[in-house]
Amino acid sequence: MIGWLNVGSLVLGLIAWILPMVNLMWDKKQENKNWVFFVFMSLSACAISLCFHILYTYHKVAVEDWSALMDTMYALAFASTVLLIVTILLNVITLNVYRDRIAK
Repeated sequence: MIGWLNVGSLVLGLIAWILPMVNLMWDKKQENKNWVFFVFMSLSACAISLCFHILYTYHKVAVEDWSALMDTMYALAFASTVLLIVTILLNVITLNVYRDRIAK
């Protein structure tokens, strides 16, 4: 059951990246009135994904699986950092595109 936290984190991380991309592609094709909703959902998916990482780490500490923690903490920290930075960048780009579009 705990292994599903990793799967859920991966899926939500991909959703956090896909939503702003859809938002940016939608911008060129037609008027998108729900762009704020997509930004909010992207940031929420990123936050829940990071929460799943924390819960998985908590489980490893609770069962005292120190070797698994030592083996995976670098990759976990790196993946979490990349997820957060890319999600923020994509959403900032989206906000800039739509801010310029609304200002016109």
